[in-house]
Amino acid sequence: MMSCADVLSVLSVLREAGTDVVIAGGWGVDALIGAETREHRDLDLLHREEQEPALVAALTAVGYTQTLDRRPVRFVLSHPSGPEIDLHPLRFAPEGSAVQSSPDPQAPFRYPAECFVTGTIGGTPVPCISVRQQIEFHQGYGPGPADLHDMAGLRAEFGVTTHF
Repeated sequence: MMSCADVLSVLSVLREAGTDVVIAGGWGVDALIGAETREHRDLDLLHREEQEPALVAALTAVGYTQTLDRRPVRFVLSHPSGPEIDLHPLRFAPEGSAVQSSPDPQAPFRYPAECFVTGTIGGTPVPCISVRQQIEFHQGYGPGPADLHDMAGLRAEFGVTTHF
């Protein structure tokens, strides 16, 4: 499991390494809500593709090792004590939007510049993706219990409509 303390520790390590990351996934939803609403298996981080060597070096220095490689779409680093980080490389455009490779090379994942916002984890401001982007990325697949929980949390907190 990935605890709040683990998240803040990882963010600190990456900030010290001079890398820019944005929280997505379940922790991203909790950052938007401003509270931990459930247990998390991992931490989804979006990162600048060109910063990947520095990011991997910083996490390796604190004990993380690569346990899955599905580049260019994503890869996973795991710590012996249990936490996992699911990393998603992004290519940023000058105006702040970004693109992530997808399993279908003709249909990359797109991130408009305005989807990069700030939330809070453990009372600490953190970069995350917007409510709208979270909803967008929770489409096109059968939801699991965590997905259902996360979308219910966004509906309750922000009064938005989701498709499940």
